[in-house]
Amino acid sequence: MVEQMHEEKTARHLDRLSEALDSGTRYQVRHLLKNLSAAEIGDLLESLPVAKRLAVWEMTDPALDGDVLVEVNDEVRASLIRGTSPEDLVAAVDDLDLDDLADILDDLPDAVTREVLRSLDRQDRERLAQVLSYPEDSAGGLMDPDVLTIRPDVTLDVVLRYLRVRGELPEVFDLLFVIDRQGRYLGSLKLADLLTRDLSSMVGDLMDTSAVTIPVDMHENQVAMEFEHHDLVTAPVIDSEQRLLGWISIDDVVDVIREQAEHSVLSRAGLDEEEDMFAPIVQSARRRWVWLGVNLITAFMAAGVLYLFEPTLDQLVATAVLFPIVMSMGGIAGTQTLTLMVRGMATGQVSASNIPALLRKELAVGLLNGIVFSIVIAAIAMLWYGDIPLGLVMASAILLNLFAGALAGALVPVVLKRMSIDPALAGGVVLTTVTDVIGITAFIGLATFLLLGR
Repeated sequence: MVEQMHEEKTARHLDRLSEALDSGTRYQVRHLLKNLSAAEIGDLLESLPVAKRLAVWEMTDPALDGDVLVEVNDEVRASLIRGTSPEDLVAAVDDLDLDDLADILDDLPDAVTREVLRSLDRQDRERLAQVLSYPEDSAGGLMDPDVLTIRPDVTLDVVLRYLRVRGELPEVFDLLFVIDRQGRYLGSLKLADLLTRDLSSMVGDLMDTSAVTIPVDMHENQVAMEFEHHDLVTAPVIDSEQRLLGWISIDDVVDVIREQAEHSVLSRAGLDEEEDMFAPIVQSARRRWVWLGVNLITAFMAAGVLYLFEPTLDQLVATAVLFPIVMSMGGIAGTQTLTLMVRGMATGQVSASNIPALLRKELAVGLLNGIVFSIVIAAIAMLWYGDIPLGLVMASAILLNLFAGALAGALVPVVLKRMSIDPALAGGVVLTTVTDVIGITAFIGLATFLLLGR
């Protein structure tokens, strides 16, 4: 429901913005942009053709430019950067948090990068270098190294006075992180305790030493699961020696979840979530050649099997009419299992310990569905053609292919992952090949030996 409301809101903004651009009313465009957040502007820019995108980018509030660059995907960001002067780029990223700056630093021109680094003080340069030293998809790459810390041997009154002097606080935070003199993480002080407890209380007496911590090398998908499982708003990031390195907030995790969802949807079609919808035609076509080529090869494999049974197709027209049903049913059954397995792998619910149990369960489901639908389809085929043997062939083929689809759907993602191939990206192509080949072989093969021999 929330996602649908967001889509409708974006569509309304897009329609109003396009109308204002077409009418040449720059004031109206600026007024529309003024009421949008950086994330909403980013969504609109990704939805606009290049010419309109650059026009809107020029009219965006310069104070939001840096945040907008963080929100858009890599290709759109590159096009915006190319259309922006070095001076404006330096000004745009000047106020970004260090974790956001780290995300886009490699996309900036070298001259702009050097100027940005020169504008940072030594401590911020060291913190930025620390973030850049970790993989982008790890907790270290996700964290903000500018962390708010306190000591255990001070009172709440001292902490409050420290926060007032500091002045600027993170937009999203519910915890203050407690460290010792060596920078090791000791625990967390809840903001609620700071505001409601006796001001003479010591931090060390109120801090929570059992709060969830995030290892710096944890994968971002696991970080998202930790936030989900423990209902976290913020969490400290530590190294192997318990030193506090930074912190992660829920807004960073929401970005990870969104990227996971986009990757899951687009990878099924061999597409990249960072691709610009309005990229040049030749560039977009070239990117799709790989998976179109792979699909073509697998289609020829299925056609080759079909060619072996050409005499059967020539003599039994019914087989040509009915075999697409066999392949389609097997493909759908396999896709259901494949989707379940890929999702389980992404959420950490599938591991070596439970794969055998999952395999047995999915094979049982495939067998049960095969029995049910083989009876239904056989009955329809018998009534349609008045041919009982043909109905039995259909029943046998459906049973075999639904069972094979469940088997392939469960095993293909496991095998691909062990080969370091993304199951979400390649699983569908491999599964389709398996179910098509087995479906054709089962149906046409049985028809050849049972029907032509009559």
